[in-house]
Amino acid sequence: MHVLKRPAALAAAAVLSVALAACGTTSNGGEVSAQSLASQVAYNPQPYDNIRDGGTLTTSLPELTPQFNNWQSDGATVDGAQVWSWYNPDLITFTADGKAVFDPDYLTDVKQETVDGNTRVTYTINPKAVYNDGTPIDWTSFDAVWKADRGTDPAYLVASTDGYDRVSSLTPGVNSRQVVVTFRGINLWWQNLFGSLLHPKALSPAVFNQGYIDNPHPEWGAGPYTISKFDQQNGIITFERNPRWWGRKGKLDSRTFVVMEDSAALNAFKNGQIDAVSAGTKDRLAQLSGQPGTEIRKSTSLQVDYFTLNGTSPVLSDVQVRKAVLEAIDRNEITKVQLQGLGYTTAPAGSLILLPFQDGYQDDFGKVIRFDPRQAEKDLDAAGWTPGPDGVRAKNGKPLEFSYVNTGDDPIGKAIAGATAAMLKNVGIKLDIRQVPSSDFSKIITGQQFDMFYSGAVDGSPFGIAQICQLYCSDTQFLKSGVNSPANDALVRSVNTLPTAQQQYARASEAEIATFRTYGVMPTVNLPEIDAVRTGLANYGPGRYFSTTPENIGWQK
Repeated sequence: MHVLKRPAALAAAAVLSVALAACGTTSNGGEVSAQSLASQVAYNPQPYDNIRDGGTLTTSLPELTPQFNNWQSDGATVDGAQVWSWYNPDLITFTADGKAVFDPDYLTDVKQETVDGNTRVTYTINPKAVYNDGTPIDWTSFDAVWKADRGTDPAYLVASTDGYDRVSSLTPGVNSRQVVVTFRGINLWWQNLFGSLLHPKALSPAVFNQGYIDNPHPEWGAGPYTISKFDQQNGIITFERNPRWWGRKGKLDSRTFVVMEDSAALNAFKNGQIDAVSAGTKDRLAQLSGQPGTEIRKSTSLQVDYFTLNGTSPVLSDVQVRKAVLEAIDRNEITKVQLQGLGYTTAPAGSLILLPFQDGYQDDFGKVIRFDPRQAEKDLDAAGWTPGPDGVRAKNGKPLEFSYVNTGDDPIGKAIAGATAAMLKNVGIKLDIRQVPSSDFSKIITGQQFDMFYSGAVDGSPFGIAQICQLYCSDTQFLKSGVNSPANDALVRSVNTLPTAQQQYARASEAEIATFRTYGVMPTVNLPEIDAVRTGLANYGPGRYFSTTPENIGWQK
């Protein structure tokens, strides 16, 4: 599942299961390429037995997402995923190389086979597995995920239906602690599904959509940790060891998230109040490098930043205007703004479904739009927008003007907003920049309270292509442009029905190009990740596809 993230300097995160990130100078002063950084990991991998018992971990978040249900569309943010994963089941995690790891505390066996041309997966559940309220974890939890996410009931506002919509049957196996999932045809990316579970008590649409708002429901969770403190008003949530946990105990005594703006988080780390922070800008890296007891950890991220144009807003409802806006923006310049001073080079990202270092990647956006201010002017002329005496175009007495919302106080976010406004001014468009706190991120996104917005999409697994419909189907709850065309739905949905990865890559590129021609989004850059971390923090930090379960995070012996 893709999740939303703010794109500027963000708190370091080990995204533990489902997942809306940051680069570095080399020791010899040269530059690191995207491809070479993708081969590196920097999360201090340590076996469970080499992590000491005890200690605390505190990091910052830009907000505590009001929607705590990570399966619901409004909860599909990186901040929400981090919190969810600390007190809900994590059945499947991934190694840095993208190999799936099934947690034996939840799954004692997983068997995949092909039967009559269909992929069939049998999950055998640990008989000790139980939710905090005493409800057994059995096949009905898988069934709850499927019923909510398969896309047949529009009452469920889900983050993604991809993969679940291709399940033909889900039944108990030899007993209630076994579940048999059968797909229609071959599913190459089945390991992308059922990474977490939904308590059956949360299955009704009303509870699914509304029941978790400002209410995390720890009693419906399970795992080595549970919530010990939740203070929405002051932005604090703390987890402590779960007395109902049947598996390997968590190494940390407690784990806390505190809501902070970027500048406050930077100072909090320097003052010893938090244990990790993003170092993903030139100024932050300079301030954090060489700090006593601090490691700078660098690797690639699974994040692509992108612009969204709200096609439901009056000015941007005109497809010619949206096309002109995208033609007026230089992706190379946006990339330079984000990566300045980090000793890192990469071409602009041209896809939201595959990352530049993955097999099958193509610059699909570059096949649709190229930076061409003169063509943008021609498109605006043809649409009836004529330049005024102040340089701002107008039509029927109304100026060509709309808003850009920027969240948080990080200077890079402000620089991107300013650079974008300057580029659009060159073709006669006035961009009004509206600055809001980081804590308004979810409100702005879910309420579509913007004309233009800049954010990031993070893939929660190695299989980004598996979530193509989440991005490009016309009923998506993820992308907020509102312009994905139903005419493209059949093409988009056909991608994951093909039997080989290479066939899917080719079809996905075709589908992505068709969707980019609706001019609702513009990918810009696949960010690297640079984190400043307290020395000795284990299994935490940038590691390509790496994710782990909470009990494995702690302080190295």
